[in-house]
Amino acid sequence: MIRHIVLVKFRPEVTEAEIAAVFADLEPIRALVPGIGPIVAGRSESPEKIERGYRHGFTIDFDTWEALAAYQEHPAHKAVGARLVAGAVGGIDGICVLDIPFG
Repeated sequence: MIRHIVLVKFRPEVTEAEIAAVFADLEPIRALVPGIGPIVAGRSESPEKIERGYRHGFTIDFDTWEALAAYQEHPAHKAVGARLVAGAVGGIDGICVLDIPFG
């Protein structure tokens, strides 16, 4: 399995409601692409306070690398990704992505 981790530095004018709407658009993708597991998204509540500006993020678990690749190529993912880039500080520079195999 692979855990897809996305951290985002949103521009200050992007509201929590707008961020929640983008994150909500991730869930329907589960029905469109086989091999997608749980999706968890939200704002950091870390007591350590070392987010370095990455205050929001999400994780998606994938059964296989092929499922992750299918997700990355799906138009629904590309639409959500475009909204993330548009809302991030510096565009793509305000987004950090990690893919970590586990299990």
